[in-house]
Amino acid sequence: MTVTIRERRRGSVASHAVMALLVLYFLLPFWWLLVASTKDNDGLFSTSPLWFSSRNTLFSNLSLLFSHDGGIYARWLANSALYAVTGGVGATVVAALAGYAFAKLRFPGRTALFNTLLGLIVVPATALVLPTYLLLSKVGLIDTIWAVILPSLLNPFGVYLLRVYVHDSVPEEMLEAARVDGAGEWRIFTRVALPAMRPALVTVLLFSMVAAWNNFFLPLVMLSDDRKLPLTVGLRLWYQQATLGNSGEALFNIVVIGSLVALLPLIAAFLLLQRYWRGGLTIGSLR
Repeated sequence: MTVTIRERRRGSVASHAVMALLVLYFLLPFWWLLVASTKDNDGLFSTSPLWFSSRNTLFSNLSLLFSHDGGIYARWLANSALYAVTGGVGATVVAALAGYAFAKLRFPGRTALFNTLLGLIVVPATALVLPTYLLLSKVGLIDTIWAVILPSLLNPFGVYLLRVYVHDSVPEEMLEAARVDGAGEWRIFTRVALPAMRPALVTVLLFSMVAAWNNFFLPLVMLSDDRKLPLTVGLRLWYQQATLGNSGEALFNIVVIGSLVALLPLIAAFLLLQRYWRGGLTIGSLR
């Protein structure tokens, strides 16, 4: 018995040590970004990278961030928010409709379409950018916001996740009872199935918004107007300018503080949607 207790304690200590190392590994880049955002260009390259310098320039860096190049960073921030919200909400709606249809409706070609969907999950998104560019160029949507939003509406993994969730969490008896009461398929979907899907919907929404917010290669290929760029491509543009001689050297601290500000909306989205996530999971467990 004593040996067993000691082994359990050792295993507990080892698991906690591994978890602590993983937490440190994931938080270290964010800590560096937070510390670097309080430094000017000289401090970035002359002081300790993981600790604050004696001169805190956080607010001056913020002022430079939103005033540099005519305040275009605010425009990039608004563009990223537009792409993330419209793409995330649109992808969630499409995934909800498709996932419910694959799980509960019977129609010709359902199995073939679902197998095709499973195949799309393993295809890298970057591999589809150039074919998408050729398709959108035919209809004149290149260098428009739709060239970024429309491809973001397709989320194969979200469709698969909702299909699995609906199949397990929405009983057929509930749907049949609604049909017996005279409810149509659309009413059944919105009044019966959709409330039960809330935890999965929030999950797909978060994944879709994060993917749209962090999207880089698609807008890089589709957009040429600087005022339509998202933060990911805009900050890369500034970084390229910062590496081109002494004239762009002052941009390094702006790129760093811009990267920090770009993280804040994602953190806020997770914190705001977390209670809906937990609440939906509790409702699902009670059912």
